[in-house]
Amino acid sequence: MSATETPSRSELTPLDWAFLCMEHEDTPMHVGAVAVFRSDGPVDRDRLRRVLAERAQRIARLRMRLERSWLQPHWREARDFDAAEHVYDHEIPAPGGREELAILASELIADPLDQRRPLWELHLITGLADNRFAVLMKFHHSLVDGHDAVEVGVRLLDEFTDLTDTPATPPPNPLDEAFGLIRRPEKLVGALRGTLSKSSESLGIAASVMRNMRVPAQSSPMHASTSPARRLALVPIDLADVRRIRSRHGGGTNNDVVLAVIAGALRIWMAARGEDSAEVPVRALIPVCRRRSNQPRSGNNQLSGYLCELPVDEPDPATRLASIRAEMSGNKSAGPLRGPGAFPVLAGRLPQVLHHVATPLVAQGAPLLFDTMVTNVPLPTFHAALDGAEVAELFPLAPLASGHSLSIAVSQFRGTVHIGVQANRAALPDLEKLAEALPQAVAELSDGT
Repeated sequence: MSATETPSRSELTPLDWAFLCMEHEDTPMHVGAVAVFRSDGPVDRDRLRRVLAERAQRIARLRMRLERSWLQPHWREARDFDAAEHVYDHEIPAPGGREELAILASELIADPLDQRRPLWELHLITGLADNRFAVLMKFHHSLVDGHDAVEVGVRLLDEFTDLTDTPATPPPNPLDEAFGLIRRPEKLVGALRGTLSKSSESLGIAASVMRNMRVPAQSSPMHASTSPARRLALVPIDLADVRRIRSRHGGGTNNDVVLAVIAGALRIWMAARGEDSAEVPVRALIPVCRRRSNQPRSGNNQLSGYLCELPVDEPDPATRLASIRAEMSGNKSAGPLRGPGAFPVLAGRLPQVLHHVATPLVAQGAPLLFDTMVTNVPLPTFHAALDGAEVAELFPLAPLASGHSLSIAVSQFRGTVHIGVQANRAALPDLEKLAEALPQAVAELSDGT
């Protein structure tokens, strides 16, 4: 299939639809990223906007518009689609830095996407110092998960514009499936076993979710009344420091170290606010992508998750890391289809019609199960440029759940761990103190025994 061909229609899975049902004007459900580029000369805004629009026009998924239905919502290619209508440009007073970029990006990320149009936007931001510019990408979570967002973003870059689209999987015909099972009894037996196995898994996940619900501490700064206003912090950490900490403290993964850094930063930040960290438990949801690289596409989101207690009450940084490493190791041993963090799997098995009623109510209960989300977005290692300008930084952004004060997204790119923090501005007016605490937490782990 060429880059300009696409099926006219493709399905939404129940989990894709759930992300749409969670949406409220105060809790937009889009994922995003802020990519910063380093140009050799003055930035040509008009040319960059044209380049982005021309490349987006060729990406089939970006041409798809939502068509709602109680029975089978689906994507259909938008008529007279013009990608240029989704590409905007902004200029901050020069010479802008990371703080000025974060301020503008926080205003742009707060706005919900228009569900009458294809659910994405690109925002070109110029005025940064040293001939730099940025692109803020926004994709609705129903359209992409973190893995897909990377795939789409990569196809906007110079080296990857000739990649072809992956055909969307058409909705299966239930009658064809039924007759196929009747004609081959062994398939019918296998289908029944699979259904029973999934039913058992679903009951186990539901029971685990119920057992792990708890009322969050009333004084916790991790929870607040939902507000449309946002603040962003964009924090880089040297990947070499993360690897050095991992080696010094007995292994584990880079993600274990990053989680320990976040726990340490939350502890430092709470102390600066006069909060008693012993009275503020912090449980993080760690999303997990279940799609394999060679797996045929069926819908956009194939997610599960783990829950991990971040030991913000532990004064010793080495003990915090050891605790997180042990808990994450246990989560991985159990697998992504067990435990309360697997509730996205459960959502993906519910009929779409139930999501209309149940999902908006369930979304309000997110604080009963976890206090923040920390997602790690894997990025490939490659040379990356846009119209000849090299990618210098890439900060991912995760949606902010109802009733939560902050969400955290992490990516490793070219020797740096990029941390994007999205916060409820009304609840966290001091987000800069949390941003400052992240490198302090790295130093704590580097210095600790």
